[in-house]
Amino acid sequence: MEPSGTAATQAARPTPGQPSAADARWGLPLAVLIVGMFMSVLDVTIVNVAIPSIQNDLGSTLEDVLWIATAYTLTLGVVVPLSSWLGDRFGLTPVYLVTLLGFAAGSALCGVAWSLDSLILFRVIQAVPGGILPVITLTIVYQIVPRERIGAAMGMYGLGIVFAPAAGPVLGGYLIEHTNWRLIFYINVPIGILGAIAAYAVLPRSRRGPRRPFDLPGFLSIAFGLFAILLASSKGEDWGWTSYPVLILATAGVLSLALFVVIELAVEHPLLDVRIFRHWPFTNSLLLLSILTVGLMSVLFYVPVFMQQGQGLTALEAGLRILPQALVVAVMMPIAGRLYDKVGPRWLAAIGLAVSAYGTYLLCNINPAMTESDIITWTCVRAAGMGLAMMPIMTGGIASLPMSKVNQGSAWNNVARQVTGALGLAALSAMATIHQAQLLANRSALLTADHLAQHGIHPPSGPGGRDFTAMYGLFRRTQLEVLGDSYSNIFLVTAVLTALGALLALALRSGPTPHTATPAPPSATATRTPTPAPSAKPQPTPEFTTTGG
Repeated sequence: MEPSGTAATQAARPTPGQPSAADARWGLPLAVLIVGMFMSVLDVTIVNVAIPSIQNDLGSTLEDVLWIATAYTLTLGVVVPLSSWLGDRFGLTPVYLVTLLGFAAGSALCGVAWSLDSLILFRVIQAVPGGILPVITLTIVYQIVPRERIGAAMGMYGLGIVFAPAAGPVLGGYLIEHTNWRLIFYINVPIGILGAIAAYAVLPRSRRGPRRPFDLPGFLSIAFGLFAILLASSKGEDWGWTSYPVLILATAGVLSLALFVVIELAVEHPLLDVRIFRHWPFTNSLLLLSILTVGLMSVLFYVPVFMQQGQGLTALEAGLRILPQALVVAVMMPIAGRLYDKVGPRWLAAIGLAVSAYGTYLLCNINPAMTESDIITWTCVRAAGMGLAMMPIMTGGIASLPMSKVNQGSAWNNVARQVTGALGLAALSAMATIHQAQLLANRSALLTADHLAQHGIHPPSGPGGRDFTAMYGLFRRTQLEVLGDSYSNIFLVTAVLTALGALLALALRSGPTPHTATPAPPSATATRTPTPAPSAKPQPTPEFTTTGG
């Protein structure tokens, strides 16, 4: 007997103050998804700490060993655009399970690598599922969580995006110092296997999306475009930013991406729908997310580098000093998620970006004499603002899209983070290199014989003399001052950019999330899909429905 319209409507509306069936069911699947997301993001930064140990063990030059990170980044740029099509073609849950197990298998291969060439090859294999996982995970989150609770869910989900990169250097430094570099890959294997078993048990069975043909011309154009731009940004400092290889790669990449836009506007079934940028709230969120990504990468890269080069700390010691900021983010994100459900993204993003800009401005005081409490205070202030702003920005952007466009939005979201993170870090590095060269030349010109004599230093007669040691100490102090000044300028630029983002955030939506019902994940005992009454609001989504037993 079919339920009446009134009864169905009452069933669709939970009693005020009481959690609905959907609310009670998405918590455990979300926790499982966070584990997979955390593992894939953690691997990006944890490997960077192991590069010196890998170099010593495999006996290669530093330039060659750095291809371990470069090859992974380039592969991510190629496979991320595939994620949306794969989710529609094979179903979100099956793709998530396969990619999670594939990431574990790729990690195991990296652990048994016998040479640098084999390790680079296995890193490429590992990056294929590693690039797909974040897109599929984010799409599943939006399918299983009710829209009115998406802020709280994304506050938890965002821990993998922000906390994992900060925890990577600490965990990697500990494993390298006490065990072996191969363990940083092996550790993913049991996590991946257990995560896949848990996902198979708790994630809802998914139905395939619309069967659209594969857009090969679109894929080739965006894959080559992103590959060329990421390669140019990764090698620009080594090859020279004005060298022919870098200029050719950058030009070819831009032209290829322009061709991609033309192709996607012409084909009936685009790989990534560029028309999605007509939704200004989504486009605005990508701009703001790009600003936050550049700021995050600048802190995670330049602060540890300065503490190691300027203060003589080990990688583990430097990682421990920036770990408190990750803990601040871990506290702020769930709070921001709950507030998002009540007030919307506008004021959370604007206030968070303003606080983050102030914290980044404090980092302009970076210098060799800074104390541990200084660096912890500065990074924690900045992290509090980022934790308040990041998830409301990301959630508000994707929540503004129709449910049928969420998969596409997730893919564009990850493309934006990958590309802006690499390009932003490359641009800041180029600026720092140019500034360091100029400052060092200017200050070296001031070190005349008369100036040295005023400090009791005379031209050294040999490498063992007292004056030689004093002159080396003076040169070393000058180097560190130049390094600090150049990084200070980087943080100043980042602070100004973040402050402009705070103004842009005022264009985001204000007010609670519109209540768009999302069906609860099907239980393991469900055997058939009940026919909804005509007046019942909740309808099954194309991706997640109750399947026959």
